[in-house]
Amino acid sequence: MPQVNARFSVLSEDFAADPYRYFSRLREQDAIHYESAIDSYFVSRHRDVKRVLTDHEVFSTEMLQVRAEPVMRGPVLAQMTGAEHTAKRKIVVRGFTGQALEDQIRAIHANAAELVAPFLSRGRIDLVNDFGRPLAIDVTLDVLGLDKKDRRQIADWLGGVAEFVTGIDLTAEQRRRCLHRAERLEAYLAPVIDERRRRPGGDLISKLCTAEFDGIAMSDREVTALVINVLVAAVEPADKTLALLFKHLIDHPDQLAQVRRDPALLPAAIAETLRYTPPVQLIPRRTERDVVLAGSTVPAGATVFCMIGAANRDPAAFASPDAFDIHRADLGTARSFTAAARHLAFGTGLHQCVGAAFARAEIETVAEMLLSLFDEIRHTPGVRYRETGLYTRGPASLWIDFTPARTVPVPL
Repeated sequence: MPQVNARFSVLSEDFAADPYRYFSRLREQDAIHYESAIDSYFVSRHRDVKRVLTDHEVFSTEMLQVRAEPVMRGPVLAQMTGAEHTAKRKIVVRGFTGQALEDQIRAIHANAAELVAPFLSRGRIDLVNDFGRPLAIDVTLDVLGLDKKDRRQIADWLGGVAEFVTGIDLTAEQRRRCLHRAERLEAYLAPVIDERRRRPGGDLISKLCTAEFDGIAMSDREVTALVINVLVAAVEPADKTLALLFKHLIDHPDQLAQVRRDPALLPAAIAETLRYTPPVQLIPRRTERDVVLAGSTVPAGATVFCMIGAANRDPAAFASPDAFDIHRADLGTARSFTAAARHLAFGTGLHQCVGAAFARAEIETVAEMLLSLFDEIRHTPGVRYRETGLYTRGPASLWIDFTPARTVPVPL
């Protein structure tokens, strides 16, 4: 096990290659790790991370004015509090629940069937780049009512937004490029928002354009920020979660066989994937006053990064935390996609992810389809597996071989 010492850095290449190797030592020896290069603190214990994410008076989201607002082109949900946060969160949530969610599940199924079809005769697919990433974008574009023919361009602009938000130590030139792509995305959305104001439909952009807060319609800037917020939040984790789910099941063939025999276990496998390898690894907050955390004083105005991957592997919260186990008793599938979730992959507290139920429906729908289409799933021989990302993390690719099943996707 690596030793955490004064020279250790979460910004190092060693940490980037495999952060999970370092989490236990961080929790035990350096629970409030300070990175002088970026003047930030990294919190790794489950109880401390949960405190940071739920004590909204001491740990605020004010740093998002700098980390997110410039590329979101306005304030995002996580920056809001009080009545404004409640009202706007409800508007977004309604776009991902109830009848809207049922319609989206049908669209998810159709998108997935179309994307996977060309690969069925080949018996080989990269679940990230051939399938998961374009699917996540297509599904989100459907929710927003945006044209899927613009997928590649939107994905490029969105990549700049995500890089800005998740970058820990971007150069001035990288920031400039990210801002330029965000401005292009804003310009693309402007006529769409104008059109939806005049002729609203059933999509989420239309709902945002026609909704009111304190009797006043949201401005174009507010709508733009929420649309980009949804794009990043819905697209970034989805492809990572799907690929990680399949990786873990392939690596644990007994559990894969159990899920095949009993599809009712699939939600538990998804929940355990989110605990074991959460796609969002860091959540930032700012201290509003001096605070003692895990025996260390963190000064007012400091940036604190919650290490979700480390918290989800804390033995104080989960038994045998470094084992992937879809049957673990201390997770609870039913609550894993709600505000009562014990794992912290969706965050927790006031600013917990609004799309948790949608994420479950999306991954469950797609995984169930793929398992019915792919027999004898295995890793493609000779391909090196590699994960990337510090803020968000997932496979750079996931090549799998399979024997095509004799079934074909059935429209829902």
